[in-house]
Amino acid sequence: MSSETSTILIGKKPVLSYVLAAMTAFQNNNKTVVLKARGRAISRAVDVAQVLINRFLTTAKVSKIEIGTEKLQNKETGTTSNVSTIEIHVSA
Repeated sequence: MSSETSTILIGKKPVLSYVLAAMTAFQNNNKTVVLKARGRAISRAVDVAQVLINRFLTTAKVSKIEIGTEKLQNKETGTTSNVSTIEIHVSA
């Protein structure tokens, strides 16, 4: 990715932690922030994007959303499971 794009991996932290990370990325002259999440964190990624756009950066907008599926293999049992993924591109 170019220096104009920053990626934030969404996990179990509170929503405002990721909003702060996105705001910091935008202040460092990044034009686009990509919020990546999978599984149960997808709803948190959507919340981060909405809080960022509606409360902090009202001029920003979602430029692209990508969804997909990853196959993860459990090392202990050897079984594979499908996990949903999302990438939300927010542009300032």
